[in-house]
Amino acid sequence: MVARCAHADVGGGFRLWPIFSAAALRRKLLEVLTCGGGGGGGAGGGSCRSKNGYRSPQPRPRPRSDRLAELLRAEPSECGDEADDADAAVKKVEALEKLKVVVGALQACDGDNAGIGGGGDMCRVEAATVVRRKAKDDAGAREMLAMLGAIPPLVAMLDESDGGGGGEEMVAAALYALLNLGIGNDTNKAAIVQAGAVHKMLRIAEGASGVLTEALVANFLCLSALDANKPIIGASGAAPFLVRAFEAAPTTEQARHDALRALLNLSIAPANAPHLLSAGLAPSLVAAVGDAPAAADRALAALCNLVAACPEGRRAVSRAPDAVPAFVDVLNWSDEPGCQEKAAYILMVLAHRSYADRAAMAEAGATSALLELTLVGTALAQKRASRILEILRADKGKQVADAAGIVATMSAPQERGGGGGARQEEADEAGMSNEKRAVRQLVQQSLQSNMRRIVRRARLPQDLAPPSRGSDGEETLEEAFASSCSLLFSCLLMEPTCLDDAVVVAVDREGLEPEINVVPFP
Repeated sequence: MVARCAHADVGGGFRLWPIFSAAALRRKLLEVLTCGGGGGGGAGGGSCRSKNGYRSPQPRPRPRSDRLAELLRAEPSECGDEADDADAAVKKVEALEKLKVVVGALQACDGDNAGIGGGGDMCRVEAATVVRRKAKDDAGAREMLAMLGAIPPLVAMLDESDGGGGGEEMVAAALYALLNLGIGNDTNKAAIVQAGAVHKMLRIAEGASGVLTEALVANFLCLSALDANKPIIGASGAAPFLVRAFEAAPTTEQARHDALRALLNLSIAPANAPHLLSAGLAPSLVAAVGDAPAAADRALAALCNLVAACPEGRRAVSRAPDAVPAFVDVLNWSDEPGCQEKAAYILMVLAHRSYADRAAMAEAGATSALLELTLVGTALAQKRASRILEILRADKGKQVADAAGIVATMSAPQERGGGGGARQEEADEAGMSNEKRAVRQLVQQSLQSNMRRIVRRARLPQDLAPPSRGSDGEETLEEAFASSCSLLFSCLLMEPTCLDDAVVVAVDREGLEPEINVVPFP
C-alpha cells in the first residue's frame, strides 16, 4: 500500500498531500469567512470571485414599530419636561416654605419666632401685608395660606386695636388680608365667619375711620356672597352699619357702591327682610332709584326682594316717600330694560295687594306709562304691565258699578214720555262732559308729548312696524301709533267695560310671579 502510494507520487498521478497543505487550508478558510460559505464544485476548490451565479441569501429587514420610533424621538423632550417638572416642584417647595414663614410670623406673639421684620406687632403687620399681596391674584396661595392656618391669627388681630395709629394700621392690614383670602374661595369665606370675624368687625365699625369703614364694607360684601353666610351676617346686626355706610355722605363712592351690593346680597335671603326693614333700608333704596343706572338697577332688585319676602316689606316700600311716583318715573324715562322690568314687578305687587297703592298709581299717571310699556317694552315688561292694567281696569270697573248702584238707589222714578229720555241723556251728557273733556285733553297731551319718544324707543320687529307715508298718502308711523294709543286710552279711561281681552296680552292669570333671581356680586 505504501509502495503503491509512493509509486503513484513518482508517476505523477494522484497526489493527496498538496490538497491538504497549510496554504490551501488557509485559503479555503479565508474564502469561507469572506463569502459566507464554502464552494461547491470546481477544480481546486474555486474561489468566491469564480462563482458568478451564486449569491448568498440576504436577511430580510424586520419591520420597525412606529410607536417605538416615536418614543425614541420623544425621549429627549420628555427628559426636558421632567426637568421642567422638577424645577416647578422645587419652586413650589420654596414658595411653601416662604408661606410657612409668613404664617409663623402671624402666629407669633413676639419677634423671636418670626421670620420677617424686626419683631413684635410690626412683624405681624408686615406678615399680613405679605398675605394680602400673595393672595391678591393667586388662588393657590389663598388655599395654601388657609390650610397653613393664616385665618385665625388674622381674625385675632382685629381685637388688638388700641385706638392709635399702630392699632389702626394693624386692623387695616388684617382686614385687607382677610378680604383677599376670601375672594373667589367659598371655603375661606365660611372659615372667616366661623372664626368670629363678623362680630369683631362690627365692634370696630362703631368708631371706625373712613379707611377702616371702606375695608369693613368690602369684607361684608365679600362674605355676604356666600349663601350660608347671609343669615349669619343679617342676624349679627350688620344691616344698620351697611345702611349708614350707604346713606352717609362722608363715605367714598366705592364704599357706597359696596354697601349697596352687600345689602342686595343680604336681601336675597328672606330671613334677613325684617332686619333690613328695621334698619330703614326701604326709604334709602327708593331714594336711590333715581341714581345712575347701575345703582338704580341694584336698588330696584333689592326692593323686589323686599316686597316679595313678606307683607311688611310691601307695606314698608309703599309707605316710603314718593315711592309710587319714583317707580312710575322709571317706566317713563329709564332706557334700561332691566330697570323697567323690576319697577313693573314692584308696581304689580303693590297694585295686587293695596287699593291705596292703586289710587296712587292712577294719581301718578301710571296708566300712560304702562300702555307705552305694553307696546315697546320687553316681553317680561309687557307681561307685567298688562297685568297691572288688568288690575286697574277691574278696580275702575268696580268703582263705576258702585257709583251706578248708588245713583240708581237715590234717583226718583223717571217720567215716561217722549222727551223724558232725551232730557235725561242731556243731563247725563252735561254731567259727564267735564270728565270726558278732561280725559280727551289728557289723551291728546300725552300722545303729543310721548309719540316721538315711543317711536324712538320702539323695539317692535321690522315686519310688525307700521308703514311710513309715501306719495300715495299712507299714514305715517306716528299716526299709526297715535290711532292705536288713542283707542287704548279711550277704551281704558272713558269706557272701561269696552276693553277687549285681546288688548291685554300675555296676562299671567295664575297669580303673582315668584321672586326674581338676583345674581350676587362676589
